[in-house]
Amino acid sequence: MAKPALPTLLDVARAAGVSRTTASNAFNRPDQLSGELRAKVRAVAQAMGYPGPHPMARMLRTGRAGAIGVVFPDELVHAVSDPAASAMLQGIAAGCDAAEAALLLLSAVDQAAAQRAVAQAAVDGFIIHCLAAERAVIDSVLERGLPVVTIDNSAVVDAPSVTIAERAGARLAAEHLLRLGHRRFAILALETQPDDYAGPLDAARRRDIMYLGTRLRLEGYEAALAAAGIDLGSVPVEESFCYRPEAAMAATARLLTGPDRPTALLAMSDLLALAAIAQARLLGLRVPDDLSVVGFDDIPLAGLQQPPLTTIRQPLVEKGRIAAELLLGERAKAQSVVLPTELVIRGTTAPPAA
Repeated sequence: MAKPALPTLLDVARAAGVSRTTASNAFNRPDQLSGELRAKVRAVAQAMGYPGPHPMARMLRTGRAGAIGVVFPDELVHAVSDPAASAMLQGIAAGCDAAEAALLLLSAVDQAAAQRAVAQAAVDGFIIHCLAAERAVIDSVLERGLPVVTIDNSAVVDAPSVTIAERAGARLAAEHLLRLGHRRFAILALETQPDDYAGPLDAARRRDIMYLGTRLRLEGYEAALAAAGIDLGSVPVEESFCYRPEAAMAATARLLTGPDRPTALLAMSDLLALAAIAQARLLGLRVPDDLSVVGFDDIPLAGLQQPPLTTIRQPLVEKGRIAAELLLGERAKAQSVVLPTELVIRGTTAPPAA
């Protein structure tokens, strides 16, 4: 037996004794009706089993999907579990809430699958976050012809961007340690390329750094050290993974067990810094007495450690919110927005031991 046809909006309008436009406004533009009339139409619709306006029909009628897509370079589990990424995502969500828009998260790890998802996504625009090597995914986004905003990304030059003062922040971190009297440094770096490498940052990998944040933070550290007369050839740099504490701990062990052990460690993220502190303790070193550590991001966990982490604060939530507002037209268009960074001095830095 065939299922009975669902009632249409016109059926609801006739049953409620109103025009089709009035019935439509009860669902799509409720501010256009009195509360009494809106409640009457919706009560009739509910009694008749009317399911509400079809989203695809609404999209065809208005030309808007009422949603934005955010494309991440990592697995989605990292987007929601990494403190820095999730804080940025909170900002994007806040911008969407204010504009009554939905949010679609897309991972670019599998580029072929990501291209299909981008092509089929019912969105009004895309935010691209940190994509570099994923050129095919970027091209698929641009081929949609929809508005695009980038966050911490240098691979798309013709779209509005939101970034932070990466180089300046990294320089603040190194200068703080220099003022304390440190002369022996090491750097724990974020990934330079999406190839699962962890180890010393050699000249070839340094030349081919693909991620904007890694490159600018390294430049900031080394500019401050060079200005202070530190021989950059004496500063070991280990590349590691932000999401794998065991890899960061292994990298820290390599940095701290060689000759002329550094007294100061510059970590390109708070997660790297916290893993480094854990490894230092396993080696019997005290922080900050034997080793000073500075992180980057100022995630909530940074201030809760013992001792609390000295770090570079970036406005993570604000960064996401501004990107969403640019994309959704809630903010005056700007080709680029650069947000400030600041040094937050806590308990993991001190003068080197005599």
